[in-house]
Amino acid sequence: MATMLSVHDRRILTAVNSGASSLSFVGSGFIVLCYSLFKELRKFSFKLVFYLSLSDLLCSFFNMVGDRSKGFFCYAQGYTTHFFCVASFLWTTTIAFTLHRTVVRHKTDVEDLEAIFHLYVWGTSLVVTVIRSIGNDHTHFGAWCWGQTGRTGKEKLSDVFSISMQAVHFMTFYVPLWGAILYNGFTYFQVIRMLNNATRMAIGMSDRAYQFDSRTDTKALNRWGYYPLILIGSWAFGTINRIHDFVEPGHEIFWLSFLDVGTAGLMGLFNSIAYGLNASVRQAIYERLELFWPERLQRWFPDSSRDRNQPQQSELAALKIQDQQ
Repeated sequence: MATMLSVHDRRILTAVNSGASSLSFVGSGFIVLCYSLFKELRKFSFKLVFYLSLSDLLCSFFNMVGDRSKGFFCYAQGYTTHFFCVASFLWTTTIAFTLHRTVVRHKTDVEDLEAIFHLYVWGTSLVVTVIRSIGNDHTHFGAWCWGQTGRTGKEKLSDVFSISMQAVHFMTFYVPLWGAILYNGFTYFQVIRMLNNATRMAIGMSDRAYQFDSRTDTKALNRWGYYPLILIGSWAFGTINRIHDFVEPGHEIFWLSFLDVGTAGLMGLFNSIAYGLNASVRQAIYERLELFWPERLQRWFPDSSRDRNQPQQSELAALKIQDQQ
């Protein structure tokens, strides 16, 4: 027997979706604004973070503007959100690839691959979005236009058609998503392992200067190792919800949909904090603010001077690992 969400439940999910997407929109917009205003951030390393934030910004925007009571807007929201959310997690794979190619393979040609990155990200996003649109009757589904593919109370689809659409949605979004998560995790594992091996070799050779640099790099890379968890945390409940919809079409669970909508909507905020708010961005902000802060207020922000005196760390710094035989 089908169990549908009540109107009150759907209003709650819509509010959660709008609130979470708004936070992601603000966070992603802040990174895009920093890249646009601060010339010192316009390097290839941070350019990839800019593209990631831009995708998150548009994903969050279209996720907010969709109105499931209006067919056209719901239709537009569904495909634009799908396109830019796919682009978002694909940009994380280009960041992981760049780190691996720079640190592990010691290649310096990553900037020459920018055009290939764009073709890979935008092309793949377009292909999976077009595939998802095949056979769609422009109907909105579930609690909000893009996230659910189950039946609504007034618009019941046949079981076969409903299951087939859920399968297409799963294959065109969640399969590439978990492929990206596995790739990112494996890549960061290799990068961290190599740097840790280089650090142990430096300790054995009593190279104190290198040990100091390695400790700094290891701290940064260990933080990078948590980045795949952002995608896992953002989409784990969504994946479970899609599998549940596939197994039991028409049987909706409110708490699962609540976690699905909330965590997915916060992906842009998580990415902006993890990838965007690095030492270079903080230093650029502190330098601008200090132009307007009275000196008596600067003592209340000791972190600004400390960050300014430290070497700038980029999220995609070209770490130089010494080859030691």
